[in-house]
Amino acid sequence: MSVESGAGTQAVERAMSLLVCFTDEHSELRISELCAQTGLGQSTVSRMVSSLDRLGFVAQDTRTGLYRLGPTAVTLGSVALNSSPLFRAARQVTQNLAHTTGLGVNLAELRDDHLFYLCNFEGARSPKSFTMAGRTAPLHATGMGKAVLAELGTEYVRDYYAQGLADAYTPHSITDAAAMEKALEEVRSRGYATEVEELAFGRACVAAPIRGRGGRVVAALSLSGPLSELGLPGRQQEWALTVIEAADELSVTLGFTVTRVAQPRVPSATQEAAN
Repeated sequence: MSVESGAGTQAVERAMSLLVCFTDEHSELRISELCAQTGLGQSTVSRMVSSLDRLGFVAQDTRTGLYRLGPTAVTLGSVALNSSPLFRAARQVTQNLAHTTGLGVNLAELRDDHLFYLCNFEGARSPKSFTMAGRTAPLHATGMGKAVLAELGTEYVRDYYAQGLADAYTPHSITDAAAMEKALEEVRSRGYATEVEELAFGRACVAAPIRGRGGRVVAALSLSGPLSELGLPGRQQEWALTVIEAADELSVTLGFTVTRVAQPRVPSATQEAAN
């Protein structure tokens, strides 16, 4: 590699390191904060931010002087989403489902041992002021994650826990591998997964897997919202049938032949109490 190409690669890596500093928690940053996070000098950061600003990757608030991601970043994100066959197949389905149920509808795929959200729509009974697209979530503490884990096998689940990925988000999070394996047996048996206050208090969801042409689970779909709106376990059968039907529709679109015969099984109130 020539000196010139090596320097060019380094410049690209530095520029990218600045862009990934922007997160939901830190969506606006000062030059000094970018320096602290990347370890780059102020002159280097100022020069690169100026270039990124000129190209539209970042934009500066003239009143506060803080930088945020700019319109070019939004455009590229949109291009990335629209290039996904799964997103294109699911967008109208999820939007319609949110309208008819009044709940949140989420679509996510497996990426690097996490869920990666491709899209979400919020119904009238489950409003949000932000989008989930592009965010990640843990597999063990979400309904969609458990719908995916159920198909990945015992070895994957045990390795997931061995890596220390199963953090406790609430007292209800399943942080023990053996307990998760038992929960996943139930997911496989009934054909869908649930999550009740495992990621956040007062929230719940019902999720089903989405399969590709060869039958492999490639993503999951969920209905989510405030626990009071889902009304589990009373309305669990209703939501399970709804989300499985939508997930099957997307699976067919992706080339999978659905041969489902049995109805999703919902545990009785006595079984729920025992668990």
